[in-house]
Amino acid sequence: MPGKGPSLLVHVRDWIALPFVVTVIIPYFLNSVGLPVIQQPPAVFKIIGPGLYLSGLSIQLYTTYLFWKFAQGTLAPWQPTQKLVIRGIYRYCRNPMITGVLMMLAGEALFFNARGILIWTCIFFVMNTMFFIFKEEPDMLSRFGEPYKEYKKHVPRWIPRLTAYSGAGTED
Repeated sequence: MPGKGPSLLVHVRDWIALPFVVTVIIPYFLNSVGLPVIQQPPAVFKIIGPGLYLSGLSIQLYTTYLFWKFAQGTLAPWQPTQKLVIRGIYRYCRNPMITGVLMMLAGEALFFNARGILIWTCIFFVMNTMFFIFKEEPDMLSRFGEPYKEYKKHVPRWIPRLTAYSGAGTED
């Protein structure tokens, strides 16, 4: 069981406040307002879309578990992690939570053939890229110092590397 970090309830609250709102509530409203569909989407979109969504959701749930168990913080910026997590999927990608959200949004955009959700996906990506470059990464560097600097040098921000990073702080 997790130690000194936030309770499971706090993690669930923060998960609902962020990924759930971003991947369910906002797309629901965007799809309700909707931009007109010019043509019927290929049938394969009805297969690829849910596959992307479920893959992204799996990543989201797994990374939330890793934060609950090891990070002593949540995915929310108002409850930052106290421990650097370099295990599991974090050995391949520095921000798999956001990669998971992007996969979920792309899956929804394909499944619903929704331009509004696709535009939201792009806006969300740009917003997070700016947030990570100008806020989160400098904060992580000040909190975790050299281990984070080394990790950042070897592990990409969004697109996973092919082999697991095995530098300092990796435990599996």
